[in-house]
Amino acid sequence: MSISGKAYIAGAYEHPTRKADNTSVAQLHAEVAYGALQDAGLTKDDVDGYFCTGAAPGLGPLNMADYLGLTKLRHLDSTDVGGSSYVLHVGHALEAIALGQCNVALVTLAGRPRAEAMATGTAPRSWGVNVPDDPFEIPYGRTVANAYALCAMRHMYEFGTTSEQLAWIKVAASHHAQWNEHAMLRKVVTVEDVVNSPMISDPLHRLDCCVISDGGGALIITRPEIAKSLKRPLVKIKGHGEATKNQNAGYTDLTYSGARFSGPRAFEEAGVRPADIQYASIYDSFTITVLIQLEDLGFCEKGQGGKFVADGNLISGTGKLPFNTDGGGLCNNHPANRGGMTKVIEAVRQLRGEAHPKVQVPGCTLALAHGTGGLLGTRHGSATVILERE
Repeated sequence: MSISGKAYIAGAYEHPTRKADNTSVAQLHAEVAYGALQDAGLTKDDVDGYFCTGAAPGLGPLNMADYLGLTKLRHLDSTDVGGSSYVLHVGHALEAIALGQCNVALVTLAGRPRAEAMATGTAPRSWGVNVPDDPFEIPYGRTVANAYALCAMRHMYEFGTTSEQLAWIKVAASHHAQWNEHAMLRKVVTVEDVVNSPMISDPLHRLDCCVISDGGGALIITRPEIAKSLKRPLVKIKGHGEATKNQNAGYTDLTYSGARFSGPRAFEEAGVRPADIQYASIYDSFTITVLIQLEDLGFCEKGQGGKFVADGNLISGTGKLPFNTDGGGLCNNHPANRGGMTKVIEAVRQLRGEAHPKVQVPGCTLALAHGTGGLLGTRHGSATVILERE
């Protein structure tokens, strides 16, 4: 049974802070929840479904539901697949609403890794003593950066992808971020700036890596009839797909991601093709993340991502596929090290015609948001959502 169009995104809000020195994580959740409800024209008493991840303070959604004063909840979801969680939550909210389990779903993200000086990219980190894969990977110095660098190096080896081609992804993000007053990095950079920046993990340079930021965001997802009663542009959830990609006992190919599976599922449910998409929000923890996902989502053939992103093809107003017009994780923010939420929010802005005029895609009616959570070079979750302006 297709559930395409059974729910709409009625509210979206991104926290303006990038460093929350004097604000708790719980308060950030409350502020983004309030912002999204205000955007939708609803109140907390309208919310009967709540979605967050295990990164929220307390026991999944329990403590946050209490803190936020959500007293009428009928449905809870704390599925956690890293940065892709909030794209996945859009699909789960769609399912819950289609099944009658809730009418108004609230999804929140918040965190303070920058204020807490968390070493997120280059320091080996264990997920916990009982995690089965850590004893086999931590001794070899697995970090976030080198897990992605492995993918980049392998892609270069197999397909001839170059550092200059990867750099074009950062260049495009910087062209967009210059118009975002909240973006952490607003300076427009060149290919030369990227490839001449310090090497972090060969072949990834500093400017191939995303920023670390505090903040968060929230979404309000409702039944169609509720969305149509509100004075907001209608953004329909047209298709959704989710998947995981695992190590498979070492028999793995580093040149593709879980988007190979989640993307086709979303396109099939939506009844559209990659060529129909006018704007794409693509998870950009590193430049290589974007390139591989673009291939796996069907925007170009496998191995042709380098050519696809080169020469400004991702720049709004210039290229064939405008992406991450808020500056993305590479330049704008990566709240709580989980960027899926902001990918959905910017897609909503584009469909509403509320993106900055310098990057707004004219007549945008069909957009895609995709998230990757975990490590591209080991195991990760993927979630894809296709949204339509009605």
